[in-house]
Amino acid sequence: MEKVIVAGANGTTGRHIIQKLKHHGAYDPIAMIRKEEQKAYFEDMGVSTKMLDLEEDLSGSLNGYDKVIFAAGSGSSTGKDKTEAVDEKGAQKLIDEAKNSNIKKFVMLSSMGADDPASNDQIQHYLQAKHNADEHLKESGLNYSIVRPGHLINDEGKGHIDAAPKLNKRGDISRIDVAQVLVSALDHANLSNQTVEILEGDKTIEEALSMI
Repeated sequence: MEKVIVAGANGTTGRHIIQKLKHHGAYDPIAMIRKEEQKAYFEDMGVSTKMLDLEEDLSGSLNGYDKVIFAAGSGSSTGKDKTEAVDEKGAQKLIDEAKNSNIKKFVMLSSMGADDPASNDQIQHYLQAKHNADEHLKESGLNYSIVRPGHLINDEGKGHIDAAPKLNKRGDISRIDVAQVLVSALDHANLSNQTVEILEGDKTIEEALSMI
């Protein structure tokens, strides 16, 4: 099985990702955590953990892993300094380390609007950080997928989405469905070196991704 390390594993979306990886069958998930007290949740699931802080030195941190899902984030309401430290610089450092460690695939959880941060004054600093991280990934030479969901909600997943490089509309999508797309992106030919926007829609996730 391929070892997939998940940055931001203890977040709401991150926990859904870990659960989906755990039940996938082809992947061995590793939860990247920042605090000792976060370990028990994952160990109770039978999931390995790795203590790692994206704001610290990441040298050698990805040795022995196959793929990465980056789902860490300070949140759009967080101050500029913290957002830059985690969403931008933390992501960039992990991308660089992934390249040094010959990671096979890097899947990035970004945000709709990251292609044009100036379009939203309220969260421009957040979207700019996401944009800079996305561009760094594109230029890294890694095999990547960048997933840009709309507004994240905590509803049950519907399993049906709209997906395209550019959807030209806004809307919601459940974190559970986002998690499924991120896991699907690990080995989906249509998402190799591709950026995709996703929202709630009327196609199954596999149908939507197969049409990109």
